[in-house]
Amino acid sequence: MFCPSCGENTSENAKFCGKCGASLDNAGWPASAAQPQTQQPSTSSSSLRYTIFGGNLPAVSIRLGLGESIYTQSGGMTWMDSGITMTTNMQGGFMKGLGRMFSGDSLFMATYTSTMPDQEIVIASSFPGSISPIELAGRSVIAQKSAFLCAQTSVTLSAYVTKSIGAGLFGGEGFILQRLSGTGTVFIEIDGSLVERVLAPGERIKVDTGNVAAFEETVQYQVEMVKGFKNILFGGEGLFLTTLTGPGKVWLQTMTLPGFAKQIIPFLPKSSS
Repeated sequence: MFCPSCGENTSENAKFCGKCGASLDNAGWPASAAQPQTQQPSTSSSSLRYTIFGGNLPAVSIRLGLGESIYTQSGGMTWMDSGITMTTNMQGGFMKGLGRMFSGDSLFMATYTSTMPDQEIVIASSFPGSISPIELAGRSVIAQKSAFLCAQTSVTLSAYVTKSIGAGLFGGEGFILQRLSGTGTVFIEIDGSLVERVLAPGERIKVDTGNVAAFEETVQYQVEMVKGFKNILFGGEGLFLTTLTGPGKVWLQTMTLPGFAKQIIPFLPKSSS
């Protein structure tokens, strides 16, 4: 018999949980709780309990209630309690799985479901930076390749094809990005530190290529050539900048992995021939 408040294994005759102190009756269940067979997981995105920790090497700890599920790409789980089961599938079928592959994720996804109350699962980021939780609440968010970390099963992950040829060729992410839609909480990986901006209708910001982590689908995403001959030759920002036009929210990142790798390559030891 398990305490539904904290998941602790209790004896059948116990009146109080030895771990959390909750009052028990009705064969070990709190008087205010329904029978466990009829308990339903909350579908509200705000009900998901999580903690992000680890500083610049972040991970997210998610506490799942009885019957609650999250999914991530195969191999994304770091550790989990014994009351969580794993199911591997294509999450939407072969075509959606194929689209996810082109947008930087795996063909197969792993769904983790709690069979007991208050079970923990930890998902770690695959590179230094930040983890950002996003409450979708019916809106759609477009994210950079490989941004998706994990989400509630009410969230749909699919490929998003950039409409602009310039954005696809010079935007730093190619023609295919990630589209996150539905309801619930999704966690994305950010290179470096995160900055969030809410753009008013018609408000524009210019961002260096690759520093756009995500944006709401209401935001216009365009890539424009840097103006001025001297700016192109000596500005150090490349030929193109990304322009984001409101209304909507944008998620910016202070670092890009290709840029970081470029900076450390000169310091790597060279093999002697």
